[in-house]
Amino acid sequence: MATQPADNYERFVELFTQNEQSLRTFVRTLVPSWHDTDEIVQEVALVAWQKFDQFELGTSFIKWACVIARFKALAYRRKFARERLAFNEAVMQVMADEAARESELRKREYDALESCLEKLPDAQKRWITLAHTPGVSSKEMAEEMGMKPGTFYMRLNRIRGALLACINRNLKQEGLA
Repeated sequence: MATQPADNYERFVELFTQNEQSLRTFVRTLVPSWHDTDEIVQEVALVAWQKFDQFELGTSFIKWACVIARFKALAYRRKFARERLAFNEAVMQVMADEAARESELRKREYDALESCLEKLPDAQKRWITLAHTPGVSSKEMAEEMGMKPGTFYMRLNRIRGALLACINRNLKQEGLA
């Protein structure tokens, strides 16, 4: 049965949205400014949508999009090659390869963090969430929990240490640590 265009559109938007931040980070390693990054990511989105029928579902969307991005960045580089700070193509290739590896590693680290957070007791999840809520100080959190700031901070650090150990175990199991 052939897929409907609306189904393709929804899949594309879902995949692109899930990977947009990683794509932006990748492109930013290849061009000199965030403005240039925005322009290239827009071009990548357009090309990726136009070629989405060539994408194999089940493979890595971010890797596929990064290939498109690398070509767009190289075209950008050629366009502005006369500027003093432009990199040659060999350097761009090395930077692109390294950024792609880093992007994949960051995604796996994030997945490991999510997995480890799920294993925490609810009270510890709440502590971690509060600790990373903008505008909430450790002192305010300690008072809310009815303890001294130093005690709260030590307990929070133990939770963070346990999370880090869990993440490292998960990454080690994947052969990444």
